[in-house]
Amino acid sequence: QVVLEESGGGLAQPGGSLTLSCAASARPYSMYLMAWYRQAPGKQRELVASRTDGGTSNYGDFVKGRFTVSGDSAKNTLYLRMIGLTSEDTAVYYCYAEGQKTLRGRSYWGQGTQVTVSS
Repeated sequence: QVVLEESGGGLAQPGGSLTLSCAASARPYSMYLMAWYRQAPGKQRELVASRTDGGTSNYGDFVKGRFTVSGDSAKNTLYLRMIGLTSEDTAVYYCYAEGQKTLRGRSYWGQGTQVTVSS
């Protein structure tokens, strides 16, 4: 059973920064793609950033250069460095992964980590 474990959420002030971490409990190079999604109260879940095992990254339009996604495909880890936070970034952030090789066709979600931006 693959589990995605997230950490790093919390309270930040407007203009502040946070770094989220996600680790998948799987064999090395088991994930083709890992991503961060977020869901604010009353809103749909939306893509924040994604990264393939080859290192290709993609961002939601609202990121506007404020966030940086990185990771280690060998360790099935994903990070999200967020700077210039605003109250609109307040949401539950979820880690997502799509498997490959023996996990091909399977996808996984983490439990979510709360990010609150407030003074």
